[in-house]
Amino acid sequence: MPNIKSASKRLRQNKKRKAKNFSIKFKIKEINKNLIKNLSDNKPDEAKKTLSLYFKVVDKAVSKGILKKNTGDRKKSNAAKSVFSKKTSSLENSNNVESESEKTSES
Repeated sequence: MPNIKSASKRLRQNKKRKAKNFSIKFKIKEINKNLIKNLSDNKPDEAKKTLSLYFKVVDKAVSKGILKKNTGDRKKSNAAKSVFSKKTSSLENSNNVESESEKTSES
């Protein structure tokens, strides 16, 4: 325990800030888990909505100084890559199936 009054005040402030920062970081992790779950369950529309919410929360954390700018950008980039690569790969797979069925019908 601090002996100086100002030091005890700083301790109280730091505890409050730590709790708030932890809750925001936890929220980011939870939304990321939901995003991954939506992708694994093949729900692209819900994944896009979750991605929008994820961007909002990460941007807010960056603006408040909880995350650094590059960290926020990296998190958003990785999330966007996972959503859109999943979408395009599923589209490519469906196109490949169609093209293969056309090839077999031509033969």
